[in-house]
Amino acid sequence: MRRVTGVLAAAVVATAPRWLPARVVALRAKVFEKLNGDRATTFPNALVGPERFLEVYGHPAADGRSRGAALSDLFWYWLAPGPEVHQEHLEAGPRYDDVARTTRALLAGPGEALSAAAARCAGRVLDELVTRRVELVRLRDLMMPVWAEYFHELVFGEPCPPGARDLIVGHADDVVTSLKCTGLRHPARRAALTRYLARRVAAGDVRRPLPSSLSPTERVHYLQGTFFNTAVVQMSEAMAHLLLALAQHPDVAARLARDDGYFPHVLDETMRMYPLFGIAHRITTADIELDERTTLPAGSVLCFDYPAYHATGHSRPEVFDPDRWARGGTRGAHHIPFGVATNRPCPAWRLSPLALRAATGEVLRRVTLHSTAAHTRSMPNRGPCLLVRVGEPLPPRRLAALGALLRVRDRWEDVWRSVVQLVLGTVMVLHARRLRLAGRYFDAHDTQGRPVRRQPPPPQEVTE
Repeated sequence: MRRVTGVLAAAVVATAPRWLPARVVALRAKVFEKLNGDRATTFPNALVGPERFLEVYGHPAADGRSRGAALSDLFWYWLAPGPEVHQEHLEAGPRYDDVARTTRALLAGPGEALSAAAARCAGRVLDELVTRRVELVRLRDLMMPVWAEYFHELVFGEPCPPGARDLIVGHADDVVTSLKCTGLRHPARRAALTRYLARRVAAGDVRRPLPSSLSPTERVHYLQGTFFNTAVVQMSEAMAHLLLALAQHPDVAARLARDDGYFPHVLDETMRMYPLFGIAHRITTADIELDERTTLPAGSVLCFDYPAYHATGHSRPEVFDPDRWARGGTRGAHHIPFGVATNRPCPAWRLSPLALRAATGEVLRRVTLHSTAAHTRSMPNRGPCLLVRVGEPLPPRRLAALGALLRVRDRWEDVWRSVVQLVLGTVMVLHARRLRLAGRYFDAHDTQGRPVRRQPPPPQEVTE
């Protein structure tokens, strides 16, 4: 009996990478659903299919961002400090318009200059960090200093000092690590960047006027949240997805290295399969009538599932095929990598393809990419990848052996990582619910950030 039990236990442990991560992910989803407390509706669904997805997403009443959703407490918790002035979490109105104008101004410029800056930052970081014939890296970690330097130049108009780069990378990594529930938040690490930005703002170093509707502290938090949190994190994630896809499709990488004009199709396909947004949520500020019998009442939480939508309307959606975009193009396709134009599209929709193209070119000029690690949309493994210097290829047997080791390591890491995500995710959701950052803010402020004056209770009549 003991022998049988031992054999069964050994079999369970040996096969854990195959079955445990998926079950833990499913359990995490149930925990989040249970603890969120929102009566949310996810689209597309049986009532609103892919053909009506954009109709609901772009509805004028689907414009609420934070007020009234328990989900907001969780996102504010992860995005702090300053989530109340993070561009993506401002309610519609004059303050949002003021902030959006500033963001667009800071991201604007001639395409050649924006591309050249990305190439310059990428080349500088790669020459510093990739120094050996063969490097084993995590792509998201490798790319984060690139975009830290890039957005520092956009905001301040000067090269990023090494100390500032460390602060930006530390903050951005802390945000994305906690968002993916692979580590806890470190508020002190985030506060260090806040202090640096406060000094630069006080000295008048930002190259464009900051929103007049924000207080001095809010302006610092706006810069930190929009440029040195979301911009750095999302560009690093996008670059990691793009390079990992090239590492796992060497024919695509070889063609791209020869033909830079192929890049738009590769990027479109990467963003189709691995959209940066998993689910974008909006809160209805008025009723939305779907048909004669069904209405989404004001205050409903609408969750728009990007991966599910992107998987519809395409033949063989599970296959990475950049040529699908050469055949049909993006117009009319189920493809919204930067959101929808009528409901807060990503302000970097023009800059991002330019900068990603330039940075990718710098990578492919230096190295070839090889990876056997899992590639999922959330990419909690941060994109393990082998970089081999161009012109110095490895013997096929050695490359195959390294690939096998990388695959085994990644599968076993996925086992403990899934458990860590379950535990830390539950802890942070409970903590966020207890803090109620969004709820407490809107208890004390209106949707435009103005303090709410509470009327004192009327005096009680005293009788004898």
